[in-house]
Amino acid sequence: MEPPDADAYFGKVLRASPSGTRLGRSQALTTHFLFLELRHKVEIHRMTGRVIECPIDEMNRPRGSKDAALRIPPSGPEVKTLFAGWGGELATCRKFAPTARNYTASKLMSQVGPRVSEAYKLDLADIKWDLGRFDKLHVRHGKGARGSGPRERTVPLINGADRTLRWFIEDV
Repeated sequence: MEPPDADAYFGKVLRASPSGTRLGRSQALTTHFLFLELRHKVEIHRMTGRVIECPIDEMNRPRGSKDAALRIPPSGPEVKTLFAGWGGELATCRKFAPTARNYTASKLMSQVGPRVSEAYKLDLADIKWDLGRFDKLHVRHGKGARGSGPRERTVPLINGADRTLRWFIEDV
């Protein structure tokens, strides 16, 4: 996609659309290309020989008060570095139990994906060691959709989450 393509799309296809629709689509494109530039610019250049750039320049971007929010999750090696450093600090921390609890909850959230509001309500009875191929975590207070209330679900303990929980239960 190049600037003439974006001009044709916004100038012809979306011409009669509401301004909020044009703004939302332009911000989605801008956010997508910003992510590609920050995370994959070198690989795309190596594969295609072209430098990636956003087809919507600053001058032709639709006006609006909304700002495009870009949240790039950390890469796998960055997450491993974080938890390796945090795990190393456990040996010298001032209060071991709360630090180990926070470490375990954060690592569980990164490995399996429960939200903070779900993770802090977990109990030992919520770990189902004998369910399925992978052990399961029973999230009793899950997130509801559009005011429907919390939804229960079971989450498989993948990515080493079972080892993390065993360490916390047995050693801490």
